[in-house]
Amino acid sequence: MERPSRLNCKVMPFPELGARIADVRSRIQLAVTRGGYGQTVMIVAVTKTHGPEAVMAAWEAGLADVGENRVQEAIAKMPQVTVPVRWHLIGHLQRNKVKSLGRFAMFHALDSARLADAVNSFGLDAEPVDVLVQVNAARETTKGGFSIEELPGESARLATMKGMKVHGVMTMARLDADERELRETFSAARGARDGLLSAGHPATELSMGMSGDYEIAVEEGATIVRLGTVLFGARE
Repeated sequence: MERPSRLNCKVMPFPELGARIADVRSRIQLAVTRGGYGQTVMIVAVTKTHGPEAVMAAWEAGLADVGENRVQEAIAKMPQVTVPVRWHLIGHLQRNKVKSLGRFAMFHALDSARLADAVNSFGLDAEPVDVLVQVNAARETTKGGFSIEELPGESARLATMKGMKVHGVMTMARLDADERELRETFSAARGARDGLLSAGHPATELSMGMSGDYEIAVEEGATIVRLGTVLFGARE
């Protein structure tokens, strides 16, 4: 991917962003080497709660992919962004808002069979939606997503749906998980992704790892990391 061209702006916010991205890229490459999977890793800059200036700054610093948790926030921000970033919806989506998926390059949180039905119907009427299946690999009762046990059956059902393309798995680890638990969670998600591949899905992506655990996630095979705080600093 070519580096984004520089913007015609006098001053950009987040003056440390370039250095932070360079540090993150270096850490990712070392983690890829340690893990031994040899994967290419995409950084999705999580711009939720930040204004459009964060999106512009990410592009200026060389990141073409940005992630938003809420549809309404993302859609309000999009008209104010004048660079062609790829928007990722990384948070939960209500079924009555599936038509908004036409604005996003990828949807990371396909977390239920009912939502899959709605997304499929939308994709049949428009064009197939690129999705990741959210897996609750950490087995947290407060998190959504398919369990590891129910995913094989759902995978077979998803394979019959022509309104979406399943490109892999997304998961989140517990915020206070230690390294052992992190590795167990990320390994389980990797196994779920491999199961989708075996079922015939083009499931090459593994979206896992955030600011506090992305290096371990990459060691465990992550191909997409979703980073906010480590790039933009703590949110107020």
